Amino acid sequence: MTSYDTLIIGSGSAGGVLAARLSEDPTHQVLLLEAGPDYTSAEALPSDLRYGFGTPSGILSLTHDWGYSATATPAAPPIAIPRGRVIGGSSSVNATIFLRGIPDDFARWVALGNDRWAWESVLPYYRKIEKDQDFQDDFHGSDGPIPVGRYGEADWPEDQRAWYAACLDAGYPESPDMNRPGTTGVGPYPLNSRGRVRHSTALAYLLPARGRANLTIRGNAVVQRICFAGSRAAGVEALIDGAAEEISAGRVILCGGAIASPQLLMLSGIGPAEHLRSLDIPVLLDRPGVGDGLRDHPTTGLLWRVRSDFPANTTAHFHQVGLRYSAAGSDFFNDMIVYFGVHPVEQTLFVRPTINYALSTGTLRLTSTDVRVQPALNYGYYAHPFDRQRQREAIRLCIKLVGTDGFAGFVREPIQHPGQALHDDPALDHWILRHADTGHHSSSTCRMGPEADGLSVVDQRGKVYGTEGLWVVDASILPETVRANINATVLMMAERMADWLK
Repeated sequence: MTSYDTLIIGSGSAGGVLAARLSEDPTHQVLLLEAGPDYTSAEALPSDLRYGFGTPSGILSLTHDWGYSATATPAAPPIAIPRGRVIGGSSSVNATIFLRGIPDDFARWVALGNDRWAWESVLPYYRKIEKDQDFQDDFHGSDGPIPVGRYGEADWPEDQRAWYAACLDAGYPESPDMNRPGTTGVGPYPLNSRGRVRHSTALAYLLPARGRANLTIRGNAVVQRICFAGSRAAGVEALIDGAAEEISAGRVILCGGAIASPQLLMLSGIGPAEHLRSLDIPVLLDRPGVGDGLRDHPTTGLLWRVRSDFPANTTAHFHQVGLRYSAAGSDFFNDMIVYFGVHPVEQTLFVRPTINYALSTGTLRLTSTDVRVQPALNYGYYAHPFDRQRQREAIRLCIKLVGTDGFAGFVREPIQHPGQALHDDPALDHWILRHADTGHHSSSTCRMGPEADGLSVVDQRGKVYGTEGLWVVDASILPETVRANINATVLMMAERMADWLK
């Protein structure tokens, strides 16, 4: 049986960082297991992974996806939940919007019992991960592994200029740097794609570390369960290239993401005891919080047809300018965000008003003891009435903005639109519940917090309560989701956890 000092399950935003950082010590043997394929060079990456936008296959190729489906609401058809199954995980397939969480997010984390995660403590790690191309000051990093830049106004295509002008005319402030604390309004997104190339953890962290003799990376490795000696994690059982292997380790770090991590914990006997017993899984630890509190940024997409000769944007990102604002009557700063653009392949204008801080939560539960069978995902979008209220306001706002003069030259008839339901709250609620969709930012299924609250799964350093030698570091441990795309925050967390784990 092969043995390592540290075994990391999952090579995504967290796992890639941890493997690179922990293997900086040449005496420390690190094994990184990835369920999907491992592309060992930048040249070997297929185009859908290399480029963050504008590829014929769109944002995500099904060959690199887990293929999850989920219940959004009781009224909606099942929705797809894209998650990367490839070296780099979801950082290899995302839209490369590199927004940070805001100080208010971390104040919430502290209020939930996580005093080590105050804004002042996380800012140095946000700076550590990035090399900002546009801003050099105390809020931005200049020598990190992830290049971050924004499109200048002179480069914006017609649709982005029209959106920017409509938002300014509606009274929203300019926001030239969305990663500066306290900013709101309309402005260019920070992006971790340069020259179309997506800078995932596979490129930015793992590629420079591949020459280390003490780092082993194995693709096509599906971990079936974590093995324990008493309460100590001692290794894993895995199918690697279809063959069963047992691998031992001094410590195990689970970085499977908000879906795979709670699934694997439950398959290993850590989770809600009654649920595990219903599947005849021996209970190692009764942890009711595993799979509980599933969060996301719920959305309902609006679509319009554009004129047939509208130029296809295949050489630049189609999300260049975004809008963040606080909903009417909300106590939450920047609790709304709108993603906007003309899709480069489908040639439709899509507008995605999204709740950046939702009050509704969902659940994840096993449906099988086979790790290859996805768990049941019920997101419970818009169950909270304030979520529905904010989404109604956002849909009406977006339709009003697209109806301004700047869009008259290229926007044609609507394709997905509430129609007359727009003017009636109950009818619009029904439309929202029917068209609910994911914001692609699942989190909080193994949340971090005090053990005494009964639902927290890990402590502030990611260690699983009641175990020795087992950590979880990924989006699943967010106490609450952040008001931003979550990739940058998970990278930040992994950098901080790496310092502790060293």
